[in-house]
Parts: sequence; C-alpha cells; structure tokens
Amino acid sequence: MFKIDAHLDLSMNAMEWNRDLRLPLNTINEREYGLTDKPDRGNATVSFPELRKGNIGLVVATQIARYVAPGNALPGWHSPEQAWAQTQGQLAWYHAMETAGELVQVKDLEGLEKHLNLWQSEVPLPEKPIGYILSLEGADSIVDVGYLKIAYEKGLRAVGPAHYGPGRYAQGTNATGKMGPDGYALLAEMERLNIILDVTHLSDESFWDALSHFNGAVWASHNNCRALVDHNRQFTDEQIKELINRGAVIGAALDAWMMVPNWERKISTPLGMQCNLEVMIDHIDHICQLAGNTNHVGIGSDLDGGYGKEQCPYDLESIADLDKVPALFAKRGYSENDVQNLMSGNWLKFLRKNWV
Repeated sequence: MFKIDAHLDLSMNAMEWNRDLRLPLNTINEREYGLTDKPDRGNATVSFPELRKGNIGLVVATQIARYVAPGNALPGWHSPEQAWAQTQGQLAWYHAMETAGELVQVKDLEGLEKHLNLWQSEVPLPEKPIGYILSLEGADSIVDVGYLKIAYEKGLRAVGPAHYGPGRYAQGTNATGKMGPDGYALLAEMERLNIILDVTHLSDESFWDALSHFNGAVWASHNNCRALVDHNRQFTDEQIKELINRGAVIGAALDAWMMVPNWERKISTPLGMQCNLEVMIDHIDHICQLAGNTNHVGIGSDLDGGYGKEQCPYDLESIADLDKVPALFAKRGYSENDVQNLMSGNWLKFLRKNWV
C-alpha cells in the first residue's frame, strides 16, 4: 500500500546529525556507535532504503532553524539571518539528493500526479525517487515577510509559524500568548501564496488566533490528542473539532512521550510504558470518533525528530514498520477504504482540493 508520512526532519538528520540517509539503516547506526552528542545516537529509524521498503513514496520534509533571543535557553541561532542561512543549507542538501536521484520535490498538482504515476509504475523500487513536499517547522528563519515569497519560489508549501517556546511570529509548545502583528502579516502572505498553515506546535492562544486570521488551507502534520496525553503539545477535543470543521487532516506522531501519559525522558522505556503501534491507533481512533468518519486522519510520524528507537513504539524497528499499521487499524473494525484514507488517501484529497 502506498503511504504518505506528513512529517520527517530529513535535512536536520543529514546536516545536524550528519547521517547519510542513502545508506542502509544498520550502517548509519553502526557508524554512530559510541557517540553521545545526540540523545538518539545509534537508534535511527529513517533512511531512504527503509522508506522505499515501507512503500512510503511521498513525505512532507522540513526545514528547521530557530531564532533564540537573549535569555532563551533553547538551542537555536542568534539572528534570523543565521537561521535563514541554516534553512538554505538544508535546502541545498535536498537539491543534492534530487541530483543523486533519491528525492524529487513535489510542489504542485501536476507534479503530484506525475509522481504518483511513477510509484504506480513497473519502475524498480530502488530507482523510484521519494517525493518530498517542503515544509518549514517554525517561521523564525523568515527574516521578514518578504522572504516568504523567496521561500515559496524555492518550493516551500507549508509553514508552521512556531516550534518550541516563544517565536518571532507565534508562540509554540510550552509558551503562551497570541501571534501579534508580524504573525498576522505572515498569515496574510501565506494565504496570498496559498501556503498551507501547519498548526502543529502552536500554543493554545496562537492556535485560535491563527485560525481566526487565516482563511487558507490548514493541516496538522504531526499531533496527538490531549484527551489521551494531557500536555499542551497535544490538541484538545475542541481544537480537533475545529480542525475537522476546517477540512484539515491531522497526522499521528510516534514520539512516545506524545503517545502515552507520564513518560519521563531518559528514564521511561517504550516496553516499560507499553508504548506500541496500537497506542497510535488509539489516538487516531479518538479523532475518528470525534469526526464521525475517517476523513481527517493520517500519519505524520516525526520519526528521528530528535529521538530514535529509545523513544518510539517498541514494535517499530524502522519507518518501514508502518507496514504494520493497516492491519492494526482494520482490527478495530475499520474498512479497507478507511485504511486507505489513513495511509495516504486523506493527504492526497487535501492536496488535490487545495493545490488548484
């Protein structure tokens, strides 16, 4: 079954974790043996061969670079210009992977249909490039709103205005507050350019503020349910219902602390917390029950988004194990069409509706 993953930090892994994603996964992990500079060394789950093995032919792939003001303890850059330069280095890596035949950028309806036809063809799997839709996780690197058009011309098609903490345009996870004038200007330009608003990571106040000022296409690339894990990183039922009303799709994330309550970083283990792929289905099912259908769910795994096997479902060794999800979803009584919606259909319908 063809699959879409709506959130992967591919360029971050290549440029900051120094992983050559063209290599077999075991080679990537073996090369990291003994390294301790990142929390997930030797526990990677994502590589191009594993994406192909799992028939994950299209992903939403990020650029990410945070600006941090004096006194902000989060990792990041000391000026928006530095953050912009970091995202452009990430873009250069995506382009290099295109030249190598590993990736192809998908930025419009024509390109989407061409890519889907290729993946449905008899071309051998190793020769099929993985499609990527370029997304910006946190808008801090947009030096001013004029830079957004430059980014759009380079293929940017979705923007999350904030990541963790306070942002230049909006407030993110663990922060509070609305968006502010610069954020409203950003939203207006996104709407003009038909850039998708990714509401993932927005603080509650910025979430509602953004939706009240934005009339374009909205999705949540990687978000779970606060009813199951009580933290501001997750969506309340009220937020989920509003996204359903806006025609959004919500991608289920596989970061264990977002999946099960009471996770303690560097202490809890997936097996000890009984965190498996069934738990992801719990979050997906919760959204389906609120919607009364399966039209608003998808996968946005966030695998290797700063964590690896030590903090994802214990029955997942690599991203190719998303192959297990259709059977788990069907076991809950969902139909073949429902499964297709989850694995790719809803993201495709969303894009076909909004990329006109």
